[in-house]
Amino acid sequence: MIVVNGQSSDLSAGETVVAVLDRLGLSLDARGVAVAVDGEVVPRTAWQTFALDGDARVEVLTAMQGG
Repeated sequence: MIVVNGQSSDLSAGETVVAVLDRLGLSLDARGVAVAVDGEVVPRTAWQTFALDGDARVEVLTAMQGG
């Protein structure tokens, strides 16, 4: 089961980081977004090709202004 931001998802093994972003309503060119899979940051240049394992843990972080 692929977990996204601590929640189980309907994503399947082999789907890319872009599929995760789509489900979260984020575009590929969204600013202030970072993605980590199993604790490792995935470079933006790899989002379209980085395939998820069936037990991946994905964290999508968005920068927020304020303090």
